[in-house]
Amino acid sequence: MSATRRFALATLLPLLPLGAGAFLGGAFIVAAAGYFLVAVTLADRLLPEAPAAEGADAEGEGDRLLALIGCAHLGLLALTLAAAAGATGLGPAGRAGMVLAAGLWMGQVAHPAAHELIHRRRRWLFLLGAAVYTSLLYGHHVSAHRLVHHPHVGSDDDPATAVAGEGFYAFALRAWTGAFAAGHAAEAARAARRGRRGPGPYGAYTAGAAAFLLAAWLAFGPGGLFGHLILAALVQTQILLGDYVQHYGLVRARRPGGGLEPVGPAHSWDAPAPFSGAVMLNAPRHADHHAHPARPFGQLAAGAAPRLPHSLPVMAAVALVPPLWRRVMRAPLATLARARRAPPGPPAAG
Repeated sequence: MSATRRFALATLLPLLPLGAGAFLGGAFIVAAAGYFLVAVTLADRLLPEAPAAEGADAEGEGDRLLALIGCAHLGLLALTLAAAAGATGLGPAGRAGMVLAAGLWMGQVAHPAAHELIHRRRRWLFLLGAAVYTSLLYGHHVSAHRLVHHPHVGSDDDPATAVAGEGFYAFALRAWTGAFAAGHAAEAARAARRGRRGPGPYGAYTAGAAAFLLAAWLAFGPGGLFGHLILAALVQTQILLGDYVQHYGLVRARRPGGGLEPVGPAHSWDAPAPFSGAVMLNAPRHADHHAHPARPFGQLAAGAAPRLPHSLPVMAAVALVPPLWRRVMRAPLATLARARRAPPGPPAAG
C-alpha cells in the first residue's frame, strides 16, 4: 500500500461510522469514538514501527488528501450540528455521543490537516485551512502558529511552549489568551511594515466565527448553537494538548547577544508511533516539521529528537492529570538534561 493510501485509510475510515451514527446512533457512534479512544492505541502496540523516512508519494497527492479532509470537516460540522439539535432523530445520549465522536475526528484528523494547509503556499489551500480553524472558533491559530510559535518556540516569547512543571490547565488558559494577543501583535507589525491598514486577518477570524455561529443558530436553533460551542471547546482542547505535550519543558538557549539558538531536534518531543502517526498525518514527527515547516507531511522523518514515553494520544490523555503527567515526564526530562550537560566526545581521528 502506498504511503498516501495508508494516510487516507487511517484518516477517512472513521467518517463511515460517523455518517451512519448521525442518523442511526448506537453502535455506529461507539465505533467512531472507539476508533480514537481504543483502536488507535492498540494498533500502535501491534503494528511494527514506521520507517524513519517513508519516501511518501508526490506532494500533489498529499495536498489532495488534505483538501479532501478539509472539505469533509465542513460537511461533518454541519451534520454533527444537525444531530446535536435533534434534527436527525437521535436521543440525548446519541446527540452527546455524536458531538464527542466528531470532535475526536476533528481534533486528531481535521486539525492536523488544517495545520498542514496553513503552511501551504497555494492560496486556496491556505484559505481552506484557515476556514477549518475559523469554523472551530480558533482562527487566530492561523496567525499565532506561523508568526509566533514557529520563530519563538522554546522561549518565553512563545505562549504555546509549556515550561517544566506547568500543569496543562494553567497552560491552556495562558496559551489561548497569549497566542491570541501575540498573533494579533505579529499581524499588526507585519501590516505596518507593508504599509497596510484595516483589521487584517483577525477581522476575518472574528467575522468568520460569528458567521459560523449565526449559521448554526439559524439552521438548527439553540441546540445547534450549543453543540457548536461544545464541539469547538472539545477540539480546541485537543489542539492545546498537542502544543503542551510536544514542547513541554524544552528550552532554547539565549545567545550572548540576546538571540535564540536555532531551532533544532532538541526543541520538540517526537512520538512516531505507526498508526497514530498515520491518523494525525505525521504530526508526531514534530521536530522535523519545525525544522522544515513547508515539508509535506508524508516526507517528515523521525530523527534525533527526544521521544515521548508513549504515543501522542496516550500522552495527551496523561496530560489531563497533571500529577501523573509530571511523574511520567520526570525521567525523560532528567535524561535530556544529562545529555545536554555531557561534554562532547573526543574529535574523530584525522
